[in-house]
Amino acid sequence: MEAVVALDAAIVGHPRHLYFQRRLKAALAHTERHVQFSAEQDSRFVGFIKARKQLGEFGRAEPAMLLEAIAVAPGEQGQGIGSALLARLESEAKRLGVPEIRTTASWRNHAIMQFFDGADFELSQTMVLDCAMRQNRVAAHDGDKTLAPAHVSGFSATEVNYGAAAANDFDALARDKVDVRVLEAGDLGDIIRIDQRVTGRRREAYIREVVDEAMGDSAVRLSLVARVDGIAAGFVTARADFGDYGRVEPVAVLDTIGVDPDYAHRGVGHALLLQLFANLNALGVDRVETVVARENFGLLGFFYDVSFEQSQRLSFDKRLD
Repeated sequence: MEAVVALDAAIVGHPRHLYFQRRLKAALAHTERHVQFSAEQDSRFVGFIKARKQLGEFGRAEPAMLLEAIAVAPGEQGQGIGSALLARLESEAKRLGVPEIRTTASWRNHAIMQFFDGADFELSQTMVLDCAMRQNRVAAHDGDKTLAPAHVSGFSATEVNYGAAAANDFDALARDKVDVRVLEAGDLGDIIRIDQRVTGRRREAYIREVVDEAMGDSAVRLSLVARVDGIAAGFVTARADFGDYGRVEPVAVLDTIGVDPDYAHRGVGHALLLQLFANLNALGVDRVETVVARENFGLLGFFYDVSFEQSQRLSFDKRLD
């Protein structure tokens, strides 16, 4: 642990104990989901790689290995250590039956761009979007006015399904009739039901893990449920990211948002984001990020409408089969 923190600090400029402590806690709690390797040369610690298995984040149907961090000690780079770590991760992913490795990186990080290029990663068909808390317009709109297209194979094009356009006084509905609160263990059945109606798939394993994480580490997982007249009508799952992909600033990652089609255009989606952004402000997190398929015009429109825009980060995939 200390060797990882020291190596990382030599690269990013300051120690990030909290981030690595949280990643270690998550790995120990879910050993079947996390893959972590270190590299040694002449009995010296010279690098590490950390990844976790994705089950359903961002509406995807196919599992993948999410590469969260890879680092090689300064002075040891250019010797194939990073490639060896990645090769070991690929071997483990294949053993686990995971067909793809995914990651993101800033386009300004030329070294990692070159590394991914040499490792046969390709630009993903998904877009990374982000939104600064101080710039969001989520409270300025009157309902959910986007139409999600039909389901697209491999990614849920209806992750948020708002149906046909309809007039609506958002402020009154969102504040007076939509009750948004922190996700609880008892919400599991409702979330599975809503997610299945939205995506057309029963993703019970993924949803169950989201709920377990929300119960076990509320400082990291920020997940909410919206109710209308006491009935669960939508949910959002997000987590505070304190260092994935080499980031040095705290960011929130929104990985699923779903609204029951029966409650489309009643301000549920906006109410969920309004409360999520308020919680993030309280945590000192000033930016939220998500990933959306390029062809999912409905979901893209929803996020653009509340001030999300294309991030300076790019998404990369590497197929292993």
